[in-house]
Amino acid sequence: MQAARKPATYAELVALGDESRAEILAGEITRLPAPLPEHGRTQGVLWKRVGGPFDDDDGRGGPGGWWILVETDVQLGVNDVVRPDLSGWHRERLPSPWGHRPVEVVPDWICEIVSPSNEAHDRIRKKRLYARHGVPFYWIVDPAARTLEALKLVDGVWVDAGSYEDGATARVPPFEAVELEIGRLFPPRG
Repeated sequence: MQAARKPATYAELVALGDESRAEILAGEITRLPAPLPEHGRTQGVLWKRVGGPFDDDDGRGGPGGWWILVETDVQLGVNDVVRPDLSGWHRERLPSPWGHRPVEVVPDWICEIVSPSNEAHDRIRKKRLYARHGVPFYWIVDPAARTLEALKLVDGVWVDAGSYEDGATARVPPFEAVELEIGRLFPPRG
């Protein structure tokens, strides 16, 4: 009879090194492949288009009131530490994220940018995990399909808050104060 494996700890995750792309899901370390260039570009544009107006701490450029962070370790529970592509908190819920690793406050918004190698991971496994831990908004952005899917958690169940394709201009919850040109999130067509 085999002894039950102890759940992975955050110290084990940190020991893998900062260059390692890994998370702890259900107590197990899950390694993630390196992203494609289009993933990184989409992530940067999203930070600019959402983070710019909402995480603008000098009062210029938008409504402010949020922290929007890129690839920050977030502890959702004892056995779940994720590193979303982007995550956001209302500042009244997380007055200061600085100097904390992992952040131990559940985000108000998470955005994952899917890659062909991890699409099921983001669309199924993490989608369930984020619902279980009460993340109010979840965006799934697909550079290959050139789409943005926004989900809102209602009574523990994800509800479609809007699905947008390349040519759309939209006000996407929870960031309705600004319009997003969906096609500008992605690399130019070749």
